[in-house]
Amino acid sequence: MNIFRHSAVIGTIGIGMGLVCLIGEIDLSVGSMLAFVSGFSVVIFNITGNIFLTLLFSLAFGAFCGLVNGFLVGVIRMPAFIVTLATMLIYRSFVQYFCQHLAKNLIGGGSSVYRMDSKLPAYQTLYNFGNGKALTVPIVGIVMLLIVVLLTYVTTSTKFGKKIYAIGSNIKGAEMAGINVDLMTVMVFVICGLLVGVASFLWIAMNGSSDPATTGKSYEMYAIASAVLGGISMSGGKGRTLGILFGAMSYTVIDKIIVALKMDSLINDAIKGIILLLVILIQIIGPQLRRKLHKGV
Repeated sequence: MNIFRHSAVIGTIGIGMGLVCLIGEIDLSVGSMLAFVSGFSVVIFNITGNIFLTLLFSLAFGAFCGLVNGFLVGVIRMPAFIVTLATMLIYRSFVQYFCQHLAKNLIGGGSSVYRMDSKLPAYQTLYNFGNGKALTVPIVGIVMLLIVVLLTYVTTSTKFGKKIYAIGSNIKGAEMAGINVDLMTVMVFVICGLLVGVASFLWIAMNGSSDPATTGKSYEMYAIASAVLGGISMSGGKGRTLGILFGAMSYTVIDKIIVALKMDSLINDAIKGIILLLVILIQIIGPQLRRKLHKGV
């Protein structure tokens, strides 16, 4: 249950990343977007003291950030790697600047961290949501599970999902089949941003704060790893979103094992990076070996 809880944020982001990977693209801005959206969501909560408005803002602002990425990639036809690398820098830089210079009176007097006002009546309710359980199951984990079920249904049983796989498998063929690739690309990035908005709301509910410098740090790598470990192909068109749930939990387990073995924290990310490379290598070599074995038979 502890692993399930700690997988909620990265799993939710990983599902969005998985959708982007299914169309053959990538989003490197999700970690910075998490810091960006969660930081401003804290400000909205402190101003309004309303949980629903905070959630609504997180979803809308996350979708807007995704729309920026989607428009530049899908409509302007800029490379997704370059676009999201740029927005990764922009989002984190802006949220740090705002925190340091513009919002001190809204986040607790000169603090470099966005903190929710614990004196507000709704604070405890939101914090209980982020850290509470339903029949021993973390509530934030249940939210992630519901999102996984919804997106699994969308990708496997709807025309929208079939278009995603068609674009990832053969973009030229998808265009010839009459699929509006530009619009679909924008929509997928918007959904990814929307899911980052959900993750941002879960983040502030669980932590009661958002640090512009550290929130979401390296989460783009963790999201990609969750998708890849869950069976999503980086070349697009292959994999199931349900696998991302297990990918996210597997990566969390790896992190807990590294901590339990008392390994040097400085080498933590190196081990995760090596595991990610091995998984991608298996994805590439596996089909080649199957073809050779089939020919041998």
